[in-house]
Amino acid sequence: MSGIDGARWQDDEQLHLTLRFIGEVTATVADDLTIALSRIFAVAPVLSIAGVGRFEKRGRTDALWAAVAPAETLAAMHRKVDRACVAVGLSPEGRAYRPHVTLARLPRAGHDEAQVGAWLVRHAALSSAPFVPSHLILYESRLGRDGATYEPVMRWPLGTGETPDGSQ
Repeated sequence: MSGIDGARWQDDEQLHLTLRFIGEVTATVADDLTIALSRIFAVAPVLSIAGVGRFEKRGRTDALWAAVAPAETLAAMHRKVDRACVAVGLSPEGRAYRPHVTLARLPRAGHDEAQVGAWLVRHAALSSAPFVPSHLILYESRLGRDGATYEPVMRWPLGTGETPDGSQ
């Protein structure tokens, strides 16, 4: 997490894998959403970090991220969360889902795209050992001058993939 002037690197407390951005909602919708999310069943997937990338706005890099694989497993979980959001009256997600962990946010001006390109090449093979998330967590984010802080609102355990008798 270095090598790009002006980059705001995320600290450990900011690192997360988003299944669906929800945005600001009323207290009633938030209550309904926690109920809808509690009804989701998903088996805890085996995940790993698998490369890096960037998000761009108007031809400039906006953020750097680490890809999370397998993408289709996470996309299926994203669709479940999106359906729960729609069921409580939120608009469906309009963007294609790309499982990632944001590593840095870049300023609108003042960063060197050559540094970004070099960083992407240098870290293209970024990978991790497999890991298994144990919970689906609904976070509330608060923007501050040092970036976002995330507070867990609710958490639900992910399934093991086994039936009560131990079979798969």
